[in-house]
Amino acid sequence: MHIVHVASELAPLAKVGGLADVILGLCRELSWKGHDVDIIIPKYDCMDSEQVRDMTIDQNDLMSFYQGEWYSNTVWIGWVENLKVYFIEPHHPRFFFNRGCFYGCDDDIERFLYFSRAALEFMYKKPLAPDVIHLHDWQTAVMAPLYKDMYSPLGFSKPKIVFTVHNMEYQGKCAPKDIEFIGMDGSSYLQSDKMEDNVYPTLINLLKGGFVYSDFITTVSPSYAKEVLTPEFGRGLESTLLQYQSKFAGIINGIDYSYWNPEIDRYLPSHFSPREMPANKKDRNTLDKKGFIKKILREKLELSEDHRPIIGCITRLVPQKGIDLIKHTIKHAVEKRAQFVLLGSSPIPSISEEFHHLKQQYKDHPHIHLSLHHQEDLAHLIFAGCDMFIVPSLFEPCGLTQMIALKYGTIPIVRRTGGLGDTINDVDFSTKPFQERNGYIFDTYDATGLDSAMVRAIQCWFEEPEKWRSLMINGMNVDFSWNYSSNLYLDIYKKLRSNGQ
Repeated sequence: MHIVHVASELAPLAKVGGLADVILGLCRELSWKGHDVDIIIPKYDCMDSEQVRDMTIDQNDLMSFYQGEWYSNTVWIGWVENLKVYFIEPHHPRFFFNRGCFYGCDDDIERFLYFSRAALEFMYKKPLAPDVIHLHDWQTAVMAPLYKDMYSPLGFSKPKIVFTVHNMEYQGKCAPKDIEFIGMDGSSYLQSDKMEDNVYPTLINLLKGGFVYSDFITTVSPSYAKEVLTPEFGRGLESTLLQYQSKFAGIINGIDYSYWNPEIDRYLPSHFSPREMPANKKDRNTLDKKGFIKKILREKLELSEDHRPIIGCITRLVPQKGIDLIKHTIKHAVEKRAQFVLLGSSPIPSISEEFHHLKQQYKDHPHIHLSLHHQEDLAHLIFAGCDMFIVPSLFEPCGLTQMIALKYGTIPIVRRTGGLGDTINDVDFSTKPFQERNGYIFDTYDATGLDSAMVRAIQCWFEEPEKWRSLMINGMNVDFSWNYSSNLYLDIYKKLRSNGQ
């Protein structure tokens, strides 16, 4: 099959969050399975172009419509690992993607509307005739109605549209005149069965357009797919998803084990695996090496060498991630005879200021360390050197960090929401066999719930070391690679293709 993914991010060159990792991991797995996979993203001036191989111009004068005029675009082609990637560079006087950032501009809606129309124009004119066009999040959602209502009547009608929502929080709400910039009739789409926002009926909802006009909708975990059908998590679009439930499914994201793997991790001072020490002592990359990395982590962060577990947290410091409970852990982990390490930053000034104040408060603390700007090498060291990993999210569509932590033998402590509940089985309260239990879960979003799970974990670490070691091995042996999830996507693609023939 020929599959084209269109997105706003792609790891490792244009990455803000998990979306970038999903595009790389899923596309690479589909390619490895013998499918022809292309990716289309904007050509950001701030992307890491060194990660792109053999970048050349594919089209020098792609014309695309915007605000009543046709503007020229250069389409570049290059390779990211084994994947063919097209980069769209607008020659519009507002320099939509020459801003030194991926998101955060006042005109983000217009930037990605322009990109969406240009990407479809490119596929139509090149021509690319894939079996499936796979769109991601609100930034590309408008391509679904554009394709069905504007390009299909022109004869560009072979592809089926799959749309994945990675987070319902971000919907791309805009005025009807905004979609008129790319040639759509704003008033005709301002209808409840089209793109009219369910809460603010004077607004267009781009995410809703992706739901209504796509051939199939996915989100990033089975539990989140159920949650978003409720008012609490649907963010106003639950009625639309209920209407289209027959073409909606949740598929858990995968992990890139060529990058997140303690047996080969290039950032680690030593490698380790779930293997026990062999009789001949020749295989040294065993689980015991994790203790050596814990020692290195403590030295790097100037933590004391006490007999205590280290609880790690790597996250964006935004309300979704459970800011109050993270602050609670900073203080109370020490009271419970643990150490705490945070690696995170916040795009929200008030939260950033608050955590910088906490960093100063705990500056010389022997059991607490806060790092408030991202460091890739430190992230790997935290995953490998910590004993426990906390993910106290208010909501979590999928979550990747808990799955990465498992691979490094670091036991997750998570709230039961979205993909966290799909990937973690509680040590004490799961009905599954012990070999499938891999972490600690709390249900209620409050300090009492968090403490109940944290105390159980710390107590097990101190009092039942053999049980703890077994839990580490359980987690390291779980397979969250893209192999399984990519097969579920392929089943959807094949079914859509066969239905269209």
